[in-house]
Amino acid sequence: MNTLILQKEIQQFLEENMHESPTKIALKKSPFEGITSSELAAQLDGRQRILAKIPLWAESPGIYFPAKLNLEQCSSEKTALFKCSLINSGTRLIDVTSGFGVDSFYFSTRADQVVSCELNPDLAAISSHNAGVLGANNIKVVATDGVDYIRHLGNEQFDYIYLDPSRRVQNKKVFLLDECEPNIVALQDEFLQRSPVVMSKLAPLLDISSAMSMLKHVRDIYVVSLQNDCKELIFIQQKGFSGQTTIHAVRLFKEQQQSVSFTYEDERMAVVDYSSPLSYVYEPDVALTKAGAFKTIAKQFDLQKLHKNTHLYTADRKIIGFPGKLFLVKKVESFTDFKKSKSQLTSNIIAKNFPLKTEEIKKKFKIKDGNDSFTFFTTTVNDQFTVIHTQRILE
Repeated sequence: MNTLILQKEIQQFLEENMHESPTKIALKKSPFEGITSSELAAQLDGRQRILAKIPLWAESPGIYFPAKLNLEQCSSEKTALFKCSLINSGTRLIDVTSGFGVDSFYFSTRADQVVSCELNPDLAAISSHNAGVLGANNIKVVATDGVDYIRHLGNEQFDYIYLDPSRRVQNKKVFLLDECEPNIVALQDEFLQRSPVVMSKLAPLLDISSAMSMLKHVRDIYVVSLQNDCKELIFIQQKGFSGQTTIHAVRLFKEQQQSVSFTYEDERMAVVDYSSPLSYVYEPDVALTKAGAFKTIAKQFDLQKLHKNTHLYTADRKIIGFPGKLFLVKKVESFTDFKKSKSQLTSNIIAKNFPLKTEEIKKKFKIKDGNDSFTFFTTTVNDQFTVIHTQRILE
């Protein structure tokens, strides 16, 4: 961390060049002694990268930005605020793998005290500086291995242990839960001796059932999406919990938050009706499909499915507040009839449970994208290959 960057004239330079290309800045000679053009470019790049992701930090003068990888891996403001809502106020929390410190900061807005551990001393210094800039005086940043820190606490307890295990070990990506660092599978008993609740932020590609089989006392799982992009899986382990795990599919959309909660037993027992496309087609948000709420969606919103393996739903009425996209059906035809018509189609194509992929369909039938027009190529009741022409209804 080069503290010279925090000088008033350099911060003013970065502010004035906010929309300049970092590459262009990097190729110029630095106008400041003790600061390279590469360091200036890195700070500018950091500001630009988090403008939408963490607007509070982008708009706060004096924030210091770390390497690009740390910015890519950190939570967004919206997902961090959601995790903050999962803890009680007036509590003590330890962030074992704090990184850039985004989650630690937002936890500090609710907890009385946050201990933020980061093994990289330079990143820890950056995190500590930024906490001060943002007025988070209840964060204690420690440049150490978080697991070692917990092991040397004596009898000290926390209300929450929070972890975001690294999916990159020795510069290689890992995909299994017990390959991440720290290994929460091996350490979970130790953590639950130090805190009644362990909260783990896990990769969105992780198989939920597999992780449930490896982790004990899982009380809740939150599948969190932002703008229809699955961002995080949050596992909550509660010491001594032995009931059924509740799955929460959480959709963060614009300034809204929608949630569908269920257990896997609920999903297994749910009875679903099937139908050909009616007046409206509903496409659930990725959080619901990742969570596996396929029958639960139909039951909770009184919808019918198009096919057992087609995760599209239909109804004759418009449902306000459905966690996903809504389409008005204009025309329904068999795939056979569509091929025979040979009419030029301009529409956005969505292939669901269909033998051809979206790009293959567009290429084969020379289809161009088209505004609010959407055409589904899918399988409906009685295993029929069907083409559904619709118009998107915006929320």
